[in-house]
Amino acid sequence: MLAAERRSKLAHLVRSSKIMSTEGLASALAVSAETIRRDLLLLEKEGVLERVHGGATVRGQSVVASEPSFEVRSEGELSRKQRIAAVAADLVPAGSMVMIDVGTTAMLAARALPHTLSATVVTTSLRVAVELSDRPGIDVIVAGGRMRSGDLALSGMATEALLADIHFDIALLGSGGLHPEAGLTDFYLEEARTRRTIIANTTSPYVLCDATKFGKVARYRVAAFEDLAGVIVDEKPGSELDAALRAAGTDMIVATT
Repeated sequence: MLAAERRSKLAHLVRSSKIMSTEGLASALAVSAETIRRDLLLLEKEGVLERVHGGATVRGQSVVASEPSFEVRSEGELSRKQRIAAVAADLVPAGSMVMIDVGTTAMLAARALPHTLSATVVTTSLRVAVELSDRPGIDVIVAGGRMRSGDLALSGMATEALLADIHFDIALLGSGGLHPEAGLTDFYLEEARTRRTIIANTTSPYVLCDATKFGKVARYRVAAFEDLAGVIVDEKPGSELDAALRAAGTDMIVATT
């Protein structure tokens, strides 16, 4: 296939899907990821598409560059997040090794854990650690690293090194967005890498995601739906996202009232 023909097909794939990963494009066109990256760089310069971390999207596609502050998110969609948190907490088995991620819904999930629960909880959130500090049956391990203000999230090489040495029974993960093609994405590069380490070391990784994040794409790709055990949502997503989750074999739990 000539380079011009390949780039034309690449642009068509991105326009058809709205957003595609580098790996997905490389597989579809039977070339290396490095070839795709060079093509994307050229097509972006020509104004055909827009590169994002881990892939490309059509120009003008809504890629969310940042999220509101922790305080704003804590006040918004509270009932939705509490429903999701309650369902997530019920999934945690007694005696398990649990990973609880950063974010408002993850913190609510920690709060919703039964006070009689005996488990080990590892977290990258100082807010989650404080939330569980007075639980007599829960042994809390904080994965230390560089702290981001607001969420008091920890990430970086030290964080990943600790997490790489632990196998988790279940992980409760936050989300920047869930998109049919982009999968799970996040706003912070180091935290996206941390989440990938968690997912790789977890038997059952679950994403906690309210409906406001359906179809959204944050800057950094975390994982494909195939890498997740399930998503816990407050309402059923639209047909395109629903179909993508089903095709990936990802369990979807709808937290009803």
